[in-house]
Amino acid sequence: MVTHEVILSWLLNLESLTIFRGIQKHEGIQKLARLCELLLPILERGNTQVSIDEKRLLSRTWGDFIATLLKELDHALVGDLKVTLDGAPADLSLYNLIAHQVLKDENPLTLSMERTLPEDIPDTLKNLAYLDLELLYRMSQLDLASLGETLGDITGIVCHLPLQMHLPAPKYALPLLKPDQNWVNALHELGRWIHSHGAGILGQHHAFIWKHVSAKSDDASGSRALHPVLNADPISLQDLSGYEAQRAVVLDNTRRFMEGKPANNLLLYGDRGTGKSATVKAVCRAFADQGLKLIEVRKRDLLHFEAIAETLSHRGLRFVLFIDDLSFEETDDTFTGLKALLEGGLERRPTNMVIYATSNRRHLVKERFADRPTTAMAAEAIETGDVRAFDTMQEQLSLADRFGVTVVFTAPTQDEYLSIAEAIAERRGMLPSGADRTQFRANALRWERWFNGRSPRTAQQYVDWLAGGEGFPWE
Repeated sequence: MVTHEVILSWLLNLESLTIFRGIQKHEGIQKLARLCELLLPILERGNTQVSIDEKRLLSRTWGDFIATLLKELDHALVGDLKVTLDGAPADLSLYNLIAHQVLKDENPLTLSMERTLPEDIPDTLKNLAYLDLELLYRMSQLDLASLGETLGDITGIVCHLPLQMHLPAPKYALPLLKPDQNWVNALHELGRWIHSHGAGILGQHHAFIWKHVSAKSDDASGSRALHPVLNADPISLQDLSGYEAQRAVVLDNTRRFMEGKPANNLLLYGDRGTGKSATVKAVCRAFADQGLKLIEVRKRDLLHFEAIAETLSHRGLRFVLFIDDLSFEETDDTFTGLKALLEGGLERRPTNMVIYATSNRRHLVKERFADRPTTAMAAEAIETGDVRAFDTMQEQLSLADRFGVTVVFTAPTQDEYLSIAEAIAERRGMLPSGADRTQFRANALRWERWFNGRSPRTAQQYVDWLAGGEGFPWE
């Protein structure tokens, strides 16, 4: 059973938050606060003379809160980074809800932690944070089972909780914000976690898509233009076969970037299916624990470079802007936007950002005969010294040159293709030996002739088909 004093104290603690005040806006916290506000006057008068309408409202609000809590704890592991907390109870507890909101909150303190080490945080912010963490710890101790019993006594309805939540295994188990220790002492470790992985939504995921929001929208903040990729491609460097030299260039450039050294924008150019996009995703995942975020920018959103730069430039993380399958039919506004990204105008590219683009075209803008000067035009240009006749073609052909490094992915030879197929099958425990190996290679060659030609993608599709255990399409 909970008392009037316990409920009042919980509400006062919530209302006293300063640094972590954003937690007040969380849907589950708001619904629990509403429940406490309804319960407070009833407990004050000793649970007497409770009307039918009051009982119905209490029951409905409790149901709304539990439904929200279930939804939240269904996603209790923090985004793609899969974080849980050492000692966390595997049940429907207020501790789980509040502790994860502390990790997710974006505020002046957590943004400062992202940019600098915990020991360098201003004392003013740290002192306010100590007070908030004390309040939040007290709030997390409210026993929801006892609260449910109290509501059951008042309403006559059983207000119980699910006995246990079975959460998937986490990638990280943080030794902080423990359920049985005051959270004040966790500030330093919390700062180190945020410094490595990021604050707010950027701390919960490593891959995002930029979706520009109209300035007229209420959601036009930069953080809301970043949409996390909830089911990010799990590909890692160990999953890639072949193209070691090309991958080494991307890895070395990314490593230099992460170390704060000068790094180049990269154009990964070559035949389809050769692993250009997979290389970018795998390399970026390799540096995710060091604070690297991959942000895919669609071609139509290249116009919004200023908004992208404004959103990311003040963050303490590093970003790869990923432009996949880049090409232009003509020099339109998005072409100009990409030039601004690569070269910068009045607004230079932030130092915590590089651009990695993939394309099947060496010349990114489709060249038309109409753009080429005729023989007569060329002769006139040479005679008069007027070079404007060549401007359109030169502007188009020079875009790829604005990338610092071009990494070329050519289609594999037959032997390279077979080696890739064998490496994929071996990783999956499917590579045969002896005469079966010979048949495996023969079928791999027949597969590429039937379908998409030699490429790592074709090799992957061949092994995927074998894993299905059925005959081949030509049989």
